[in-house]
Amino acid sequence: MIGRLNHVAIAVPDLESGARAYRGALGAQVSAPQALPDHGVTVVFVELPNAKIELLEPLGEESPITGFLKKNPAGGMHHICYEVDDILAARDMLTQAGARVLGSGEPAIGAHGKPVLFLHPKDFCGTLIEIEQA
Repeated sequence: MIGRLNHVAIAVPDLESGARAYRGALGAQVSAPQALPDHGVTVVFVELPNAKIELLEPLGEESPITGFLKKNPAGGMHHICYEVDDILAARDMLTQAGARVLGSGEPAIGAHGKPVLFLHPKDFCGTLIEIEQA
C-alpha cells in the first residue's frame, strides 16, 4: 500500500529564514511561499532529486504548527508524507489495521492539490504520518 516518500515536513519559526538556509548553504531550489489557510500554514518546498522537504510556518495563532513551535522553539521535523494510489482504500485498510486517522477521517486537499490524510503519531513510532493520493 505505501508508496514512495513524497516529502519530509519541517516546522520553522521563520519561513524566509528557513528557505534562505536551504537556498544559500545547501544550494537548493526552493519554491515560492504558498499560504494554506485550511491547514493553518504557509509552506515552501525544497526540491530534491528523489523527494521534497516542506518547510511549514504557522498561519495565525490557531495553526497546529503554533503549538508545535511552543514545544520546539527552534523548529524541527513535523511529519513524513508517503504517497498512496487510492487514499480512500488506504484509509480503510489503515483503520481496519487499527491506525487512527486524525480529523474527520475524510481527505482534505493538501499543498499539491491532492487529497491527504494524517495518521496519529502514536500508531507510527511517534511520527505524524501524512498520506497523499499520488
